[in-house]
Amino acid sequence: MARTGRPPTAIDPKQVEKLAAVLSQDQLADYFGLKARGLRDRLSKNAELLAAYKKGRAVALFNVGGTLLNSAIAGNTAAQIFYLKTQGGWREPRDTDTRDLTVVVDVATQAARLRREIAELDRRDGVDP
Repeated sequence: MARTGRPPTAIDPKQVEKLAAVLSQDQLADYFGLKARGLRDRLSKNAELLAAYKKGRAVALFNVGGTLLNSAIAGNTAAQIFYLKTQGGWREPRDTDTRDLTVVVDVATQAARLRREIAELDRRDGVDP
C-alpha cells in the first residue's frame, strides 16, 4: 500500500555535495527533514545524488588530509604520529605486561653494575678508561 501525504522533498545534488563535507548521512537526513532510511533509499536510487555525496566527502577528506600531511612534513609531531598511525600502520602496544618492564629494568641495572665493576677493575689494574 502506497503512502499518502506530502510529495517527496526535492534534494539539490550541489547542496548535498557541500553538506556531505561536514555532515554524516544521518545528519544530512535531518537537514532535509527525512528519516535516515529515506535518505539512504534516495541515494541508492539516484546516482547523481550518490555521486554528489561521495564527491563532497572525498573533497573534504582530500583537503583535510593535505593540510594534515603538510603539518606533518613541517614538523608537527602530533600530525606525524597521527598520520603514521592512520596511514602507515603504526600501532602502540595494547597492554603492557609489567613483567616485561621488570626484565628491562633488571637488565639495565645489571648492565650498570657490570660497567661499575669493570671500571673498578680497570682502576686497580691502572688502565685508563
